[in-house]
Amino acid sequence: MGKINNVTTFIFLGLSQNQEVEEIFSVVFSFFYMGSLLGNFVIMLTVRMGNLLNSPMYFFLNYLSFVDICFASVTAPKMIADLLAERKTISYVGCILQLFGVHFLGCTEIFLLVVMAYDRYVAICKPLHYMTIMDRDRCNKIMLGIWIGGLLHTVILLSLVLQLPFCGPNVIDHYFCDVHPMLKLACTDTYVAGVVETANSGSITLGSFIILIISYTVILVSLRKQSAGGRRKALSTCGSHIAVVIIFFGPCTFMYMRPDTTFAEDKMVAVFYTSVTPMLNPLIYTLRNAEVKNAMKKLWYRKVFWKANDK
Repeated sequence: MGKINNVTTFIFLGLSQNQEVEEIFSVVFSFFYMGSLLGNFVIMLTVRMGNLLNSPMYFFLNYLSFVDICFASVTAPKMIADLLAERKTISYVGCILQLFGVHFLGCTEIFLLVVMAYDRYVAICKPLHYMTIMDRDRCNKIMLGIWIGGLLHTVILLSLVLQLPFCGPNVIDHYFCDVHPMLKLACTDTYVAGVVETANSGSITLGSFIILIISYTVILVSLRKQSAGGRRKALSTCGSHIAVVIIFFGPCTFMYMRPDTTFAEDKMVAVFYTSVTPMLNPLIYTLRNAEVKNAMKKLWYRKVFWKANDK
């Protein structure tokens, strides 16, 4: 029997069924979204105009900010519009595109955080060879590998979902198209698809998290041999990385490191990594990282100084 797909539109239940609560949420998440756009754009501007791209750490930070802008934009604008709408709908094609965007950019961010941990490991544990190991050519190749890795993960996921027949109901108990809520709607046995999805997303999340823990443990142990000044500087950058890893991997692990089941808490956990984390990343990196703060001060000082001279 071939694939039967009677569903052309999905309906989201959204974050709340209370209209007043949804109106408050729309204001809150508009603030989060604008904060993530502005914060990440400022970091990208600082890295590019402050000539920091030659440093591997800022080369990857620049891409992290770019990925965060794209990642937030996949779900936030639609969610904010839906919070003010009575009927929250999305087309089948729109749903598949949203699923692609969330998993492609989310997986890319996971790989990027792992590479940033490796970059800090080389910088702290092998400082004399740092610029040789992390030269521009290698950084470009690593970045290409990250994009390809994210794409492979997403293609595997989509190949599962695109084969599923949807013949009704079409109500998704979520505010965006994610794989677990969609598997629940398929009018066929989704056990195999659920196992493959958990193995795919789960192994990437857990594997990356284990690598990150090992990396930062090795880094923190090696810091004991450094001077007090060197320790402070290293902890400043590592502290920001560790904070980002915890707030991003915590919710991701909860969502994807389990069989094909959905919980009532899923929506609030998903809000954290799709809307809150992209806004927190630039704040963490600027507040915890002295070098980024100094680059920003110099950049703004230059702008103000030039304006004053022009007058």
